[in-house]
Formats: sequence, structure tokens, C-alpha cells
Amino acid sequence: MKKRVAKIGGLLAEKGIDAMLVMQPENRYYLSGFTGDTGALLITADDSFICTDFRYIEQAREQSPHLQVARVTDTLVEKLAAMREDIGLRTLAFEGDFINYTMYNTLGDKLPGVELVPLDGAVEKLRRVKDRSELAAIAKSMAMLDRGFEYICGFIKPGITEIAVSLELEIFMRHQGASGTSFPFIVASGPRASLPHGEASDRVIGEGDILTLDFGVIMEHYCSDMTRTVTVGAAPPEMEKIYYIVLEAQHAGLKAVKAGVSASSVDKAARDVIEAHGYGEYFGHGTGHGVGLAVHEAPRLSARDDTVLEAGMVVTVEPGIYLPGRGGVRIEDSVVVEQNGCRLLTNSPKDALLVIS
Repeated sequence: MKKRVAKIGGLLAEKGIDAMLVMQPENRYYLSGFTGDTGALLITADDSFICTDFRYIEQAREQSPHLQVARVTDTLVEKLAAMREDIGLRTLAFEGDFINYTMYNTLGDKLPGVELVPLDGAVEKLRRVKDRSELAAIAKSMAMLDRGFEYICGFIKPGITEIAVSLELEIFMRHQGASGTSFPFIVASGPRASLPHGEASDRVIGEGDILTLDFGVIMEHYCSDMTRTVTVGAAPPEMEKIYYIVLEAQHAGLKAVKAGVSASSVDKAARDVIEAHGYGEYFGHGTGHGVGLAVHEAPRLSARDDTVLEAGMVVTVEPGIYLPGRGGVRIEDSVVVEQNGCRLLTNSPKDALLVIS
């Protein structure tokens, strides 16, 4: 983490900025290893600090030995004002996509004469490419999804609610060691499967229902994400048809992933398949996104993101077709970008539409 902080310090020196305030929780953890609820980082080209209150002083010293601990006795901004002369603070960068209007005004009021400079994406850009320890933690988190999928397929049956499925799946993975969920699980059955983000409801799953399961957990602070679509009993012919179209599109997207290609080209590879089958208007979201400390992070595999993929990035490939009032299908895997392709991190079966009977 010391090297990560040094990179931000070097960026500040290049831009002629005296310090950067880091408050976004994932960014703060990435640079410090600090897991407390309250704290902020103040990074300069020469010295860096973790600012927190009495409750977390000892924890900060243990988790962030590469940072100086600055105790906050009143408010964070008052502490920054007290440190201003010691660090020669004339310009202060901040996370413009995280700091709210009230905080911005407070900084301006308490630090008169200090130029406030939004520096969006500086830490997030570092976070895009994972190191070995990060990839190991992500792999553990992803492997749990495969175990969870195998387990929940033995639990699902006609007559139970979507909420019951979601709860059972979460409890199983908590028992397996997950510290939390990456997001509220999507369990969407029958016509509700047309909702791309259809969180579990009290709908009772019936015979012949298509069922989309999109879920992820957190392990060692890193997120995972996978989607599988199954059918409870014999699948409606239309749902079976679009399942194999989505599967074809996903294979095309996975084949397109490798270092040196643009994120938008992966989206195009998957989208072209769905459009060729006449369902383009029913695929209205991007093909994927980065995964790491947050379940949705850069890069975005969409037509609007021309980020060049790099080895070590972790992204999802998740095309879908959603037919309002009838149902839908999404298939999603998470992969590590490599020089000549990608490596699957999720390996649950998908090559045939799974029928749960």
C-alpha cells in the first residue's frame, strides 16, 4: 500500500498540488488498509496521514503503519485547518465525484485561501489493475459463488418465494465465510425475469418459470458477481430460444476480452450477436463492468467506454435479453484480463439451460 500512496503523491507533484483528501471508503481502504468507519487520508508528495478520532487511533496505527496518524478531536475540516501551516497547504485536491456540496462549502469556509481542486478518478485508475494479492482475494470470493449456485439449485422448487431463495443463498454463503453481499441479490422469476435488476420479491416460483439469479459476496474486502438463468420445470419455448442467443453473445464477448482491446469492442462483440437475432432493442445495458473493492467499478464494457483493457483487470461479461411481461435471460461470468485472452473466475454450468425439477 505504501507504493500506492507514493503513486498518488507523485501524481500530485506532477500537477503542482500540495495535498489530496481521500474520503471515498474503497479508495481509503485501497491506500491505507484501514477498515474503520470514520477516517480520511491526507496525502502529500512527502508525507501522508490518516485522520481519525479517538475510537480508531489504535486500529489506524495497526492497519496503516505506512501513514502518520492524525487525531481528530473536533471535526475533520478543523483538523485540516490546524495542519495547514505545517504541510504548506495552498492547493487541496478532493474526490469531486464523492465530496458533496455541503462538505465542499465547509472546506472552503474553514480553509480560506486554499484552492480546492477536483481530482476525479485518480485512485480509481490505480484500482483498475489488480495485483497478485487482490486477484487471490477476488478468486476466493468468486469461487464461493460456484458453491452457492450448486447449493441453491438443490433448494429451489415450485411453491417457494423469490425472497426465500435469496435468503437461503445468503445464509449459505455467510456460513461459508462471506463477510457480506456485494449487492442485494437479484432473484427474478417468470415474467419478473424481464427486470434486469429485479430484486427478490414475495412472488411464488411456479412450474415452468424462467429464473434469473444474480448474486455476489464480499470476502477479504473484495467483491464477486455472477448470473445464471435456470428454468423450474420445462422452459417456455421462447425463453429457451433467447437463452441460447444470450449464451452465444456471451461466448462472443468472452472471446473478445484480452489486453490491448477497448472496452467498447467487447460490448460490440456481444451486442452484435443479439442484434443479428433481432433482439437488439431488448438488450439495453452495457455488457459488463469492472469488479474489485466495489462490485461496479471501472472499466465499463459499454459503447461509451473506450478504455484499453490491461492484464490484471477483472471484468464481467453479462449480456441479456429482457422481454417485458414475458421474462428474460442474463448470463454473467467474471474474468481476469490476460495478454492473450481472459481467465474465468466463475465456472458454474451454463452451456445448457439448466432445468430444476
